[in-house]
Amino acid sequence: MLLPYPLILNHHCLSNLHIPQLFFHLQAPHPYYRPSNNLVACMDPICQSLHSNDDHICENPGQCDYEVDYADGGSSLGVLVRDAFNLNFTSEKRQSPLLAIGCGYDQFPGGSHHPIDGVLGLGKGKSSIVSQLSSMGLVRNVIGHCLSGRGGGFLFFGDDLFDPSRVAWTPMSPDAKHYSPGFAELTFDGKTTGFKKLLTTFDSGASYTYLNSQAYQGLLSLLKKELSGKPLREALDDQTLPLCWKGPKPFKSIRDVKKYFKTFALRFTNDRKSKTVLEFPPEAYLIISSKGNACLGILNGTEVGLNDLNVIGDISMQDRVVIYDNEKERIGWGPGNCNRLPKSKSFII
Repeated sequence: MLLPYPLILNHHCLSNLHIPQLFFHLQAPHPYYRPSNNLVACMDPICQSLHSNDDHICENPGQCDYEVDYADGGSSLGVLVRDAFNLNFTSEKRQSPLLAIGCGYDQFPGGSHHPIDGVLGLGKGKSSIVSQLSSMGLVRNVIGHCLSGRGGGFLFFGDDLFDPSRVAWTPMSPDAKHYSPGFAELTFDGKTTGFKKLLTTFDSGASYTYLNSQAYQGLLSLLKKELSGKPLREALDDQTLPLCWKGPKPFKSIRDVKKYFKTFALRFTNDRKSKTVLEFPPEAYLIISSKGNACLGILNGTEVGLNDLNVIGDISMQDRVVIYDNEKERIGWGPGNCNRLPKSKSFII
């Protein structure tokens, strides 16, 4: 099944629900969703799956209150509702299943502070969209996305739109709350940096990539050393991101500046013998600001409350297919043309 990117799960909510008095941290650009007699009850199994403790008390039995935390530090507080989703499948079949979605009345944007209109829940839990569709027998519990560096891209559910032989796979950490390949080692220009045991997670809801403070400072040191003697200097007047560089003249695209920067990588240990490498070429960690400077899209995660968690965000997933295979508990990535839909009988919703 092929979906446009993005689709909304946790939508801003406005209704006469029994909710505490909270102010809105984000103003949605579109009208609020209004539930209409479609609340999920507190004792519903899908509601129970959102609460880790067995002694969860239903203060309001008629509704399911939830609070979800995302890998980049964002969160959504609200209630679950059920609504029909019109889905078009690659088999040309069309269905409108009733799916539980979050109706959020208090949202925090996370570390990137970008305005959002909603969040598509694609996690491993029973309440995620793909888990619900899988439990109905409509798709396999596999998610993939291809984010274009030009903007846009596509998202798909199921496993019939990629060639697994062209994908680099690493096991998914079974105990992690988010999509995590476990621990990684940071390398720079093919050489070890000494930064190991970096707990890592993929988060398509994060615009940028975050490293813990030690790894971040280490990467900065290596980048600055590599740039020494090259015609670049820090652009202190550019506040687009914490660190930007300017050249002899404004850069128009990453192609103008990538020759100055090296590729770094995260190396995941699959077992004692084999390792899977996720490379970060310059286009996977730099952006060109409106002032024509090259800005570093790798941020200090410790400073935004991620502690030692290292988050791989959208900037580092561009122009490649990333797959979360919950059936075989593995995460994969490979080359992909994200500017055009795969050749299949797929439909866009």
